[in-house]
Amino acid sequence: MAKIRTLAALVAGGALAVSAGGCAGPGEGSNDSLTYWSMWKEGEAQQKVLARAIADFEEDTGITVDVQWQGRDNVKKVVPTLNTHTVPDLVDGSFAKLAPVLAETGQAKALTEAYAAEVDGTTASELIPSTYLDAEELSVEGADAPWMLPYSLTSNAIWFNATDHPELVDAPPTTWEEFIDTLDDLRASGQAPLAVDGDVAGYNAYWYTMAMVRLGGPGALKEIASDETGAAWDAPEALEAAELVQQLVDGDYFVDGYNASKWPAQQQAWADNESALLFNGSWIPTETASYAADGFEYSSFPFPRVGDGEMAQRADFIGFTVPGKAANADAAQQLAAYVLGKEYQDALGTEARVLPVRSDAAVSPDLSTVKDALDAADGYYRQNDGITFPGYTEKLLWPTLDKLVLGEISAQEFVDLMKAGQADYWEQSS
Repeated sequence: MAKIRTLAALVAGGALAVSAGGCAGPGEGSNDSLTYWSMWKEGEAQQKVLARAIADFEEDTGITVDVQWQGRDNVKKVVPTLNTHTVPDLVDGSFAKLAPVLAETGQAKALTEAYAAEVDGTTASELIPSTYLDAEELSVEGADAPWMLPYSLTSNAIWFNATDHPELVDAPPTTWEEFIDTLDDLRASGQAPLAVDGDVAGYNAYWYTMAMVRLGGPGALKEIASDETGAAWDAPEALEAAELVQQLVDGDYFVDGYNASKWPAQQQAWADNESALLFNGSWIPTETASYAADGFEYSSFPFPRVGDGEMAQRADFIGFTVPGKAANADAAQQLAAYVLGKEYQDALGTEARVLPVRSDAAVSPDLSTVKDALDAADGYYRQNDGITFPGYTEKLLWPTLDKLVLGEISAQEFVDLMKAGQADYWEQSS
């Protein structure tokens, strides 16, 4: 079980200096209870692992944890509590959900004590790969520690059944040109090349976001989105990325009916070998296992290189945040660090079949190719390339990308719509 004790010196965590203080135990200035609003529901694999960690934490520390398994709306439910005495002490969620609500509004604590806590004989800050912690968006402005402590990751991959396609295991396409050749070969063999549930805006957006990151590097799309005039959409890579998506649409590489499908119809059909490839998240093996064809063997390869662009990979955080007005912040930070214990990280990797944040944690064989791609990456980016401007993705970027992916507009029309829409977005936001 993970053991946490107070540190008495500064801890260097990658590029971050973490202040001393550690996590106080009961009777050392910390409250003996905390409230935790979780993104998981009872019965989910991640919930079971965290529930075990909480039980061990309570036994080891004497701190009582009032956990509420609220599901994916937990962050929404936090909002009305932020200026009250009923704010939870600990909240978890994805970076994309937590950042605009807590970090960018100045209502998240810098997790100094959590990052300085000792876990399994080392500091929490040293258990998280420094390449992830170098991201500016994880730090509260002016603070000496991040506002979020990740405990697992999600990533993207192009998934396939290795049993049916051993050729993709041996020689996956590594460039865009090879990828298109692979799609042509798959279609010639009688199998639909690409599955996608066209009614899921976030999934449609993966294609463009990934192409932009390949062309411009991590942060390129966010930089364009930050331009209040919209003129940044004139950047050549913005159109080129859209043209790559249009190439897939015009080439009829997406499975028939994708533009009228209802999730999870197409990913179910893919898992039953009705189509060959699925570009989706690292949760796909867990999410589709119950209806996968007999003998289905999950494997994947990264989105291909485009031109001379770097091979950055998506590394989205799932982790803990402590609201600024939390009454039991010390105890909350203790629990956050505790979940980095190898026992629980291994369980997340093997039992929950997600990507643990610790690089030394065990990983399910289904995710080994995703883990290999992350380890070999030139850099990392967050969902929507780190864009967390309130309402931007939901009201502007995703709806416009839906039109592009569904074949309703051309690449140039997409850029024109984004350019005009972005100017309006920032004008209304000012």
